[in-house]
Amino acid sequence: QVQLVESGGGLVQPGGSLRLSCAVSGSIVSINTMGWYRQAPGKQRELVASITSGGTTMYADSLKGRFTISRDNAKNTGYLQMNKLKPDDTAVYYCHYANTWGKGTLVTVSS
Repeated sequence: QVQLVESGGGLVQPGGSLRLSCAVSGSIVSINTMGWYRQAPGKQRELVASITSGGTTMYADSLKGRFTISRDNAKNTGYLQMNKLKPDDTAVYYCHYANTWGKGTLVTVSS
């Protein structure tokens, strides 16, 4: 069984930056694609970005250029660097890996 723990969320002013982390533990049989999703209040969960075991990345079109996904396979940790944050980025951010969801970390962008 795989466990995911997200961290790094918090309150940030518009234009600021945050780096989220997703620590993977448990029975990791193979290296899988990792995804970051977000769910804003009253909205459906949406894909933010994903990264394959080989490092190929994919981003939601609206976030390209502001968000960067990365991973450290040796540390079993994934990251989401978020820059130039906007109030619309306010959401709970979830990590997804090996058919498992983390509990999420709240990001609030507000002045």
